[in-house]
Amino acid sequence: MARVVVEGTDIVVRLSWREKAAARHRDVRVPVSALRQLYVEPDWWRALRGGRGRGTWIPGRLCAGIRHLREGQDFAWVRAGRPVLCVELRRGAPFSRLAISVPDAEEAMRALLPLVPRDRLG
Repeated sequence: MARVVVEGTDIVVRLSWREKAAARHRDVRVPVSALRQLYVEPDWWRALRGGRGRGTWIPGRLCAGIRHLREGQDFAWVRAGRPVLCVELRRGAPFSRLAISVPDAEEAMRALLPLVPRDRLG
């Protein structure tokens, strides 16, 4: 299952080889400096926005890959029935949002929370 980890100065979405094949994308790396906001979306389908792009889309089950928005693109690895860690990123980052179903979304958020800029915690 997908995992979100910090490696040096990057936030990395680690995908298994099957997840990479479904998403048609390698592991995702974004700089920690691009982090703007974090939250857990309990309703998996609310984490999705924009139109589908490259990836695999199985209605009601799985959304994996790039989602296109007017202002950029999101990367999603979202499975039905699971909470989703949403990582909002600053303008100029490779993605506007990472939406990832991880084994424990709350724990993943707690691990990243110290990296959120202080002006965003209020």
